[in-house]
Amino acid sequence: MSFGLNRVELIGRLGADVTVNHLASGGRVANLSIATDESYIDRNGSGERVDKTEWHRVVTFQPGLIDMLERHAKKGRLVHAEGKLQTRRWKKDGEDSNRFSTEILVVPGHRVQFLDKPNGTGGNGDQAAQAPANGATAPAGGDDGLGQEIPF
Repeated sequence: MSFGLNRVELIGRLGADVTVNHLASGGRVANLSIATDESYIDRNGSGERVDKTEWHRVVTFQPGLIDMLERHAKKGRLVHAEGKLQTRRWKKDGEDSNRFSTEILVVPGHRVQFLDKPNGTGGNGDQAAQAPANGATAPAGGDDGLGQEIPF
């Protein structure tokens, strides 16, 4: 008897809005592109920090999850995805060699969870107070900055 574990967990940002395609069988498939970032110090050369982005393809055929992703999976959202690795093989018309694609398949028992709020909305539908990307804080003294040019 053999035993194995095929499980993947990612936390990253969506590189594009979800893409949903209809299948000949009548079902649907949702495709996500998630970017994960890492950085390290280049020890062979200049000793400078090197940033590296890795892109991951995430796929699901689950109707309820696809409905949720159509509503909420927008470019830039921070997302946690769980699934299993799957490699597909196919031939393109007119080519002799096989093509391969490794992706993360989200099946029942796994999930996709958003780790941030949708852009511009809070939990109750009101505008959310979000810190600017540059780390600046809101102006003091009741001045909400409306009408001023945004510095980023």
